[in-house]
Amino acid sequence: MEQLIQQLPALVAAVVWPFCRFMATLAAAPVLGEAMIPMRARALIALALAIVAQPALPEMPQVDPISVPGIAAMAEQIMVGAVLGFAFHLVLAGLMVLGTLISSQMGLSMAMLNDPVNGTQSDAMSSLLYVLFMLLFFSMDGHLVVTQVLSRSFHIWPIGSGGVDAASLQHMAHAVGWVFAVALMMALPIVFAIMVVQVGMGFLSRVAPTLNLFSLGFAIYTLFGLLLVIVLVPAVPEHFSRMMAHVLDLLDSMAARGGKV
Repeated sequence: MEQLIQQLPALVAAVVWPFCRFMATLAAAPVLGEAMIPMRARALIALALAIVAQPALPEMPQVDPISVPGIAAMAEQIMVGAVLGFAFHLVLAGLMVLGTLISSQMGLSMAMLNDPVNGTQSDAMSSLLYVLFMLLFFSMDGHLVVTQVLSRSFHIWPIGSGGVDAASLQHMAHAVGWVFAVALMMALPIVFAIMVVQVGMGFLSRVAPTLNLFSLGFAIYTLFGLLLVIVLVPAVPEHFSRMMAHVLDLLDSMAARGGKV
């Protein structure tokens, strides 16, 4: 019993630092970081991952968690974990921006739905793409990819290394523009097609000015947009794979900036 008590600080130090990084990643990652996942569940998942991943992790430094160096190391783990989780959240952000663009063109942006997942209001297309994202995330082993990246991060940014440098954070900030570019490229066919329909409705209003095209146009835009969404949805998994690959390339470039790869 005394021997176990003597080894307790080392055991706590071996788990507390991975736990902080895993917890921060789960809080910032898509799906697992949403409000529908209770905080206790995320804490249990992070603790389980910190224990299971011990054989793949390097040796942890013996730092007192309640000391000033321990608090600094804890803040470092939270920063690294939040950056990794935010990187994977870029894929979800791209699809959500895509849903907003499509809804605005179809006239569905005025019909907002209560989103119980995030506790906010969202349009119908964004909610549909969010559900599709969850299915793709787990069906393509996205949760396993996140776990693998986290385990590898301890070799790239070990405890006490200072965490992610400013250049890598700036590189991550530039990736936000990539989110809007991807969403615009995916929504461009629908935006252009609906614009053609709007031009056609303009010509029709000149030919038959007595028609009530204001009310008729909403129905036509919505119906035509739904037909285009049927064509778009089968291509979403391929775009999802490319976006995930881009996020992994982004993390690889950040690791290369750290000089560890």
